[in-house]
Amino acid sequence: MKAHWRAALRLAALGLGIPPEAFWRLPLAEWRALTEAPAASVLNRAALDALIARFPDEEIR
Repeated sequence: MKAHWRAALRLAALGLGIPPEAFWRLPLAEWRALTEAPAASVLNRAALDALIARFPDEEIR
């Protein structure tokens, strides 16, 4: 078994609780949906301003 399949099977079993027999029956599209990274939120101007206020730059002399 190739290393990437071992890693995928390990993630399915340990990380997602999917038994091996169910893992091998999963369509690729479903596997990708289960394992894709969640969409990152967009940092809008208000959130950026809040971060700037919370963590101001220190003056360097």
